[in-house]
Amino acid sequence: MRGYKIFSGTAHRAFAEEMVQYLGLPLSKATISRFSDGEISVQIGESVRGRDVFIVQPTGAPANANLMELLIMTDALRRASAASITAVVPYFGYARQDRKAAPRVPITAKLVANLMEKAGITRVITMDLHAGQIQGFFDIPVDNLYGSIIFTEYVKNKNLPNPVVASPDIGGVTRARYFAQKLGYDMVIVDKRREKANESEVMNIIGDVEGKDVILVDDMIDTAGTIVKAAEALKKKGATSVMACCTHPVLSGPAYERIEKGELDELVVTNTLPLKKESPKIKVLSVANLFGEVIRRVYFNESVNSLFA
Repeated sequence: MRGYKIFSGTAHRAFAEEMVQYLGLPLSKATISRFSDGEISVQIGESVRGRDVFIVQPTGAPANANLMELLIMTDALRRASAASITAVVPYFGYARQDRKAAPRVPITAKLVANLMEKAGITRVITMDLHAGQIQGFFDIPVDNLYGSIIFTEYVKNKNLPNPVVASPDIGGVTRARYFAQKLGYDMVIVDKRREKANESEVMNIIGDVEGKDVILVDDMIDTAGTIVKAAEALKKKGATSVMACCTHPVLSGPAYERIEKGELDELVVTNTLPLKKESPKIKVLSVANLFGEVIRRVYFNESVNSLFA
């Protein structure tokens, strides 16, 4: 084997640096700049001929710029004769539109999959896709890692006296059930009706939360409306405490204000996206070493699934 190289876009360089530190490798050289009109310019600073390369670039906000940067870096590496190009995308943007939920709307997750493949990406490593079926939008291998492996250890160490796992909506039941099974906890469901995008109204709780320490589980937290309203509803039903474990801290709009003023006691997230600011209620757990280990296993053709067994 001729070795592999890891490049980083500008979306979350700190994540890439932590990851290569785990692997004991230097971060490979690439110059990423902007023309005066905002177009992205990329120049790879070392030879990649015949090498397996990995590009670390979550496609969070600004999603358009970060996605284009990933595609342009891929094109540069493909034209430089890289043997394979793996996109390490800790947070996969544009995943929320994964089906035609209404007439005359796009399926952006499929569009992005097409763009990535056409650019020359040969494999994708990501975490907690918004919908598992997005893996099927690709005709290349996709490793969708589970953030729960990080959260379960953290929750166990909390030694909560009366824990129960909760799904913040019906759509997240499968994710919450997996999390509950890993911990050996019971599960409840928050039933909500969404009036329009990024706004939600909690209706009722399916299950008993009286005197319980509730752990809400979701793949992402964006404006925090769903999670904060769920916490409020759970407290009204007698929950002692409410913490949320959400893999991707998108945290846009009024999210920070809602978290700080709301009934949520603690929000636990990973570093798949950089935080815009710190908050005493937000705890960040690193998944950089986990991604590093997956990269190592992919390169050496070892099992990735055994990490989560």
